[in-house]
Amino acid sequence: MSALPAYLVVRGDDLEIRVKAVPGAKRDEIVGALGDRLKIRVAQPPEGGRANESIRALLAHALGVSERDIELVQGQANPQKSFHVRAASAQASALAARLAGQD
Repeated sequence: MSALPAYLVVRGDDLEIRVKAVPGAKRDEIVGALGDRLKIRVAQPPEGGRANESIRALLAHALGVSERDIELVQGQANPQKSFHVRAASAQASALAARLAGQD
């Protein structure tokens, strides 16, 4: 497996995606790497977890997986978040390429 970007970490069978969230943007988009995080802008405000759900949906679409396979595991009320993609570690390189193509 080739080297993964710093924002992707294999955790057993899962793949962790470390995110820097920017809620309240003009549009939803994956901006790209920002240090050890993947910067993601979403139009939804952070109230009521709406921004978190938008990020989850955007990641699911970009990765070609179901939203139910992506779980927010850290950073519920923080701009620095961690999402786990269930049973995705074997596809880590391919998923990294999909995220990189979103830049």
